[in-house]
Amino acid sequence: MSKQDAIAAAGAVYYLFGATGDLARRKLFPALFNLYKEGKLAEDFAVVGLARRPRTNEQFRADVYESIGEFSRHKVEDAEKWDKFAEHFVYMSLDINNVDGFRELNRLTEELDAKFNIPGNRLFYLALAPELFGPVSFNLRDGGLLESTGWNRLVIEKPFGYNLESARKLNEQLSQVFKEEEIYRIDHYLGKEMVQNIEVIRFANAFFEPLWNNKHIANVQITLSETVGVEERGGYYDKSGALRDMAQNHMLQMLAMIAMEPPSRLHPEDIRDEKVKALRSLRPFSNSDEVAQHVVRGQYAEGSLKGKPLRGYRQEDSVSPESATETYFAARVFVDNFRWAGVPFYIRTGKRLPVKTTEVVIEFKNVPDNVLFARRHDLSPNLLVIRVNPIEGIYIKINAKKPGADNVVQPVSMEFCQSCQIGLNTPEAYERLIYDAARGESTYFTRWDEVAQAWQFVDRIAEAWKEDSSKLHHYAAGSWGPARTDELLAEDGFHWWPVNGQDEDNVIWISGNEK
Repeated sequence: MSKQDAIAAAGAVYYLFGATGDLARRKLFPALFNLYKEGKLAEDFAVVGLARRPRTNEQFRADVYESIGEFSRHKVEDAEKWDKFAEHFVYMSLDINNVDGFRELNRLTEELDAKFNIPGNRLFYLALAPELFGPVSFNLRDGGLLESTGWNRLVIEKPFGYNLESARKLNEQLSQVFKEEEIYRIDHYLGKEMVQNIEVIRFANAFFEPLWNNKHIANVQITLSETVGVEERGGYYDKSGALRDMAQNHMLQMLAMIAMEPPSRLHPEDIRDEKVKALRSLRPFSNSDEVAQHVVRGQYAEGSLKGKPLRGYRQEDSVSPESATETYFAARVFVDNFRWAGVPFYIRTGKRLPVKTTEVVIEFKNVPDNVLFARRHDLSPNLLVIRVNPIEGIYIKINAKKPGADNVVQPVSMEFCQSCQIGLNTPEAYERLIYDAARGESTYFTRWDEVAQAWQFVDRIAEAWKEDSSKLHHYAAGSWGPARTDELLAEDGFHWWPVNGQDEDNVIWISGNEK
């Protein structure tokens, strides 16, 4: 870690709104502890946990301790060091609709500034429902918490609105209090190691970037699959669905990273400018017929996975028995610019699928059919696969001569498994993002115009579904989704490539990673 980074990450009060919630327990407390453990938080910091329920400082610190023991990649090994870390954590019961409580919070902050020699920097993390972002922001301002001499930064979770109209209203509220450069909208997928590695793979390798266009790439496939159902989130999910919950943010962000042009400088705003350009180049669907032609809307029914029976979505708790909410979304989309004209991007995400994985497959165009080996062999296309989760790494498939055989060609796969080499002790997405926000590094946070462009694209699909709710394909839980999804690719002469965890026949492995 450079000296500049150490200084930038230090010296702030971190306010965790929703401190008794699941996100804080599973992600935020462990992230802060791991940053501290690795020297990325210096001693001049404080963490204020905020929620409605009453807790003492001792109870709050006990909650943090239990969270770290269960979810952190680093564990507490020294009681004295733990006490030194824990003394930076305090708790305050707060009614977020009462500005007097915020004035009291400001007085507490002044005490913490003096105690830990904090230079007036404030990072507000709102692990709250989106409708509360505006009221909390107004009370932060009216309660005097934004009047210090240091910087102010607001970190907010998705969903950022329910559609473009609601997102715009929410942004207008925040803009009355915070500048755009002070707002850090988290999409935790942008904190994942291999998503951030996409830029390096593309722009730091001379044998990829010259081929990264429609002359050499046949199609791009992005898969984000989950084995779980809606679990206890049935009430929320039935009002959201896969389109809003996953496609509007995670899927389109990964697509933008693949499709963006090289930035003129490695500066956050230049990188985000290019992502916005890619999203603006997405071909919009002009009517419901186009949506039906290019988009698949699915919902899981009863099925099984690994011999375990699974109930259908409509049988889940807090879900209407007549619900038309999609648990699966797939689409064929096009980026209409000079680089990508004519190349289909296939994206799919769903619940109750056979494998949990996030992968990007770049399928390159094959050699001409009538030359050399192609005349005698059914050559397999070259693939570049970027594995994001849970396995992190890169997989490349090429054609090579079969050992011991004359003129026999077979696919050969080479793999770099990053998580296999580093192990599970690699930084979590929330660690990177909290650390970046504390440094003022906004590259992997979504800017308002990115959010607006994504909602504009997604809203057209949602409106078409609203006009014709009959276009809902059911699929058995534990399967790979509706049959229509395979037809989508077959219409173009392609098929879905196996993801990590699926069997792939007739491939020879020459990497050092066990398969």
